[in-house]
Amino acid sequence: MNFGGLLGIVAVLAFGVGILGVAFAFTLASQGRSARGGVLLALVGFASGVVLFVVSSGILIVQPARAAVIVNVLTGELEDPARAPGTSIIIPGLQEYIIYQTDQREYTMSGISTEGRLQGNDAVEALTVDGQEVRLDITVLYRIERQDVNQIHLNWQNRYESDFIRPTVRAVARDVVSQFEAEAIYGLEREALGGRISQLVGRRMADEGLTLTSLLVRQIDFNDAFANSIEEKQIEEQKLQRARTEAERVQTEASGRADAAEQEARGRANARLIEAQAEAEALRVISDQIAANPNLIQYLYVANLSDNVSFALLPSDAPFIFSVDDFTQLGDDFEAPEASVRLTEAGR
Repeated sequence: MNFGGLLGIVAVLAFGVGILGVAFAFTLASQGRSARGGVLLALVGFASGVVLFVVSSGILIVQPARAAVIVNVLTGELEDPARAPGTSIIIPGLQEYIIYQTDQREYTMSGISTEGRLQGNDAVEALTVDGQEVRLDITVLYRIERQDVNQIHLNWQNRYESDFIRPTVRAVARDVVSQFEAEAIYGLEREALGGRISQLVGRRMADEGLTLTSLLVRQIDFNDAFANSIEEKQIEEQKLQRARTEAERVQTEASGRADAAEQEARGRANARLIEAQAEAEALRVISDQIAANPNLIQYLYVANLSDNVSFALLPSDAPFIFSVDDFTQLGDDFEAPEASVRLTEAGR
């Protein structure tokens, strides 16, 4: 219990004492005795009650997250600034006070009857630029700054929610929705829609001394025909996307096989090229050796004869005409075969 309430209780008790004093004075007078004591008691009780009542009426206690607008009942002027939370004094009979909440509050407009401030369907109905009807559930979170309480009291008193916030939000929402296509709101532009409504509502509330904390577009509903058409379109787009993905996969696999075949062909070609280069290099070396030593072929021919061959007969047109002396010139390690080699030539 606050101090002002306590004084009020004491004032009531003092008035009770005054009433008892009056009763006591009548009792004494009826008995032919002096009623002075009862009258004195009544005067003290009533006087104390009046004083305590006036004092208790002049004590103003403002609770946290509240602000008190002080009104001069004679001039109608407001005390500036409004009283902050705490205990202060007012002049009873000359000053009146009105308490406003300064903590965060919410105002909801919803199609669900149990959610909104008003009973029944209170969703915001609007038309898009392409003529589609949409319904929006909107929640406004706001607060009143103490320095703006007097302005709100002058303009709206306690009607600021019903007479300002509600019609302002509904009007702004309808205006913003009319700038969007329904399909855009259904898709990626939903967040942009809410941001635009919040921006415009915040400006208008600031002009009236209200601070917008947040504006939430909680739900957007379309008529059934439009919603079904959008869902069907999305299903078709998903099928098309899957078909494109499958086509890209097949194309990628075909391209991969073609690349692999190409790499394999290049590998075989490079292998053949390397093999041909090796054979060419070998032939070049052999050619250089033969050019440097013309008897090498004859030597290799004889060296590769079977061990049991003691002589050989060659036709007259054979290109091999051997001379034992030529063999001895191949090197010091060469040994002529013991068997005589008869070399014949046609016509010789």
